[in-house]
Amino acid sequence: MNIRSIMIALLRYELNGACDSIVEELRAAINKENMPPLYELSKKHDMAHMLGAALDGLGLLDEEFCDAETAKKFREQYMLSVMRYRRIKYELERLCALLEKEKISHMPLKGSVIRAYYPEPWMRTSCDIDVLVHPEDVERVEELVKQKLNYVPDGKGSHDVAFFSESGIHVEIHYALIEDSIFSEAGKILSSIWEHTVSVDGGEHLKEMSDEMYYFYHVAHMAKHFVGGGCGVRPFMDLWIMTNRMQFDKSKRDEILADGKLVDFEKTAVMLSSVWFDGRETTDVCDAVANFIFDGGVYGNFENNVAMQQVRNGGKFGYAMSKIFLPYEVIKFHYPILQKHKWLTPFYEVRRWFKLLFCGGFKRSVSTLKKNSDISTVEAKKNAELLSTLGLK
Repeated sequence: MNIRSIMIALLRYELNGACDSIVEELRAAINKENMPPLYELSKKHDMAHMLGAALDGLGLLDEEFCDAETAKKFREQYMLSVMRYRRIKYELERLCALLEKEKISHMPLKGSVIRAYYPEPWMRTSCDIDVLVHPEDVERVEELVKQKLNYVPDGKGSHDVAFFSESGIHVEIHYALIEDSIFSEAGKILSSIWEHTVSVDGGEHLKEMSDEMYYFYHVAHMAKHFVGGGCGVRPFMDLWIMTNRMQFDKSKRDEILADGKLVDFEKTAVMLSSVWFDGRETTDVCDAVANFIFDGGVYGNFENNVAMQQVRNGGKFGYAMSKIFLPYEVIKFHYPILQKHKWLTPFYEVRRWFKLLFCGGFKRSVSTLKKNSDISTVEAKKNAELLSTLGLK
């Protein structure tokens, strides 16, 4: 077993148990030499806490299999994940209580929802708290969390406003779920998200999505990060959980996936999650996606991002032009005034160029264009074929 297969086998054990033969394979494969790289790979994908728990449970952090320093790191990641979960849970309850009191409709997203279906909630780590509110409520929520919860602003994005809590938890208040410029069909569907929600017991203003809409949102979010350079192993684990631990109507899920043009991507993602966590036999497409995911890490990487965006922009020239002249659908989020005055777009393109030249973005822009130029014809063709197979081109 190589390092990647060891990591996946340990995750499968922690998620779903494992047969005796897998345990014996792990005992035979793990040693003091491959433990440090195993830790680094799992840390890169924010999975070290789960591997630490699995290894400890199997007795594979003992000195026979692991050096003391690496064993300590694995155990620390497990303990930190439990602490992080408790802090996030406390802060989410605090935030939701405030929004409920102020009669503001709100909906927790991502890890806050799916971790309830994991064997233990601490297994599903997240770096922040994500909560959706109506666009018209954003400014009011901004003021409330600053005044009532002492949140410190951390900037505005294309679809959210970010803060840090007093305890250091990153909180993102979303007013949209995905940028229309990435997947227009998916963006249109998700823009009507509030029509597909119900109130949660215990809170008149606390909402949750229908199963099929939550599933669609997860797949769309995966696809967004995939074309952005990678999404890590965790979303595939979430997908496996949603397929195996949640009650659902497959026909409803399939219908909305078809409307959002994400059928091919979802099919491959589900297949790869089954390869990893059920031991299903792999395919060439699954292997290609797995290699891309492992290379990119939990947030993707620069090289993967350039490679994917080059394909989606029609080649090297198209990608270079997309970096020089940002599409209106993108630049309007950098400069919100353009959402009311589109005619100012050319002036703000020029303003952006000056900002890149004189405010620290020039070197990165040059690096991006150089990487775009360095991608070989063979590599570009391979990337194009993969995105075409996944329906993301």
